[in-house]
Amino acid sequence: MGGEVLAGRNAVREALVAGRRRIERVLLSEGAVDRAILDDIQALCRQRGVPLARARREELDRLAHDVRHQGAVAQVSPYPYVDLDEILALGRERGEPPFILALDLLQDPQNVGSLLRTAEAAGVHGIILPERRSVGVTPAVSRASVGAVEHLRVALVTNLARTLDALKEAGIWVVGVEDLPAAQDYPAADLDRPLVLVLGGEGEGMRRLVVDKCDLLVRIPMRGHINSLNVAVAGSLLLYRAWEARQAPEAAG
Repeated sequence: MGGEVLAGRNAVREALVAGRRRIERVLLSEGAVDRAILDDIQALCRQRGVPLARARREELDRLAHDVRHQGAVAQVSPYPYVDLDEILALGRERGEPPFILALDLLQDPQNVGSLLRTAEAAGVHGIILPERRSVGVTPAVSRASVGAVEHLRVALVTNLARTLDALKEAGIWVVGVEDLPAAQDYPAADLDRPLVLVLGGEGEGMRRLVVDKCDLLVRIPMRGHINSLNVAVAGSLLLYRAWEARQAPEAAG
């Protein structure tokens, strides 16, 4: 069969709920427990006319490879990436200034999945990923996002720096998270504006060319002995700080 295999109960359920992928069939383990989620999956399969079957756990292990499947897998079409214009269009549809997350060369599916989960919860309009040297929306990323990526608009771009230039020309501020001398502590940063928040890869941070495109650099102040945070934790703090800043005018109105 073509496409790919989603593994994990939430990833399978959210793919069914979102309805953005073609789902060829869903397989549930013969010994799977926790009926609530499984009942949801079976009901959604019936509603959408998706073939559903039971299979031995060994068969699910083989299909899922190294992704923990929790007794549920789905054979689906590839992830439906979008153009950047579709991300900007979502903000206009919601009547909100652009709110975008860009990831510069992140390699760990767990980090990317965690960030996408937070981004979806915080109301981000879309995600920008480089086509090369960065993890895309793989089954492992979908599993780590607990299926949140199935509801997000994700664009793959050939050149992140040029994409940031295009966003700047459209009046969107580029805010990078990097502990550099020019950075300001994030609580003092003005994030109530159209923005794309940029996070760098694990260990190396943002590339210099990407840093140079930033209108504003922010850092997270550290008081303990550890001098840095995991990128998914740092990104989640900034996403919710930006979300909070964007709510203030609404509350005041």
